[in-house]
Amino acid sequence: MAIKSQVLADFIAEWTEVQMPPVVVDKEYWTMYFDGSVMKKGAGAGLVFVSPLGVHMRYMVRLHFPSSNNIAEYEVLINGLRIAIELGIQHLDVRGDSQLVIDKVMKESSCHDTKMAVYCQEVRRLEDRFDGLEINHIPRRLNEAADTLTKAAFGQEPVPTGVFASDQHKPSVRYVGLE
Repeated sequence: MAIKSQVLADFIAEWTEVQMPPVVVDKEYWTMYFDGSVMKKGAGAGLVFVSPLGVHMRYMVRLHFPSSNNIAEYEVLINGLRIAIELGIQHLDVRGDSQLVIDKVMKESSCHDTKMAVYCQEVRRLEDRFDGLEINHIPRRLNEAADTLTKAAFGQEPVPTGVFASDQHKPSVRYVGLE
C-alpha cells in the first residue's frame, strides 16, 4: 500500500510540474536616489546607487556654471542615468524628491520652458538605453543620503571617503539657439 501511494505521489508531482507554466524570475532592479540644489555657495548634486544586493555607491557632482534648482535636478538625473549606462545597469528604479522634474520627465505635465524641454528630451533619449526604467517621486525625508551628498558638493571640504566626485563646467545638454 505504501509503495502504491508513493507511485501516485510521484506521478502527481511530475504531472503538475509539466502542466505548470515556468516561473518568471523578475529582473533585479538597482535603485538610484538623486538630488540637486543651488545655494549661495554654488550648485551641487548627489547620487546614491543601491545594487540588488544592497551595496551602496555614492557620487557627488559640483556644478560650475549658472543654474537653477531645476537645472541642478535635471543635471544630476542625467549624470545618474549616464553612470548607470556605463555600469551596465539594465533595470533601474530612479527616486527623487523634485516633483516638478519627475512630473515633466514622466510626461504628466508639459515642458513649456525651452531649456527644460531640452533636458526632458535628453532624459527620454537616455531612458531608451534601459530594459526597465521607473522614475518615482519620493518625500524629501526618504532622500536624505542624496541630499547630504548635494550639500557636501557645495562646500570646499574634502570629498568624503568612498564617494566618487566630479566637477562639471558646462551643462549636459546644448541649448541650440538659446545661448
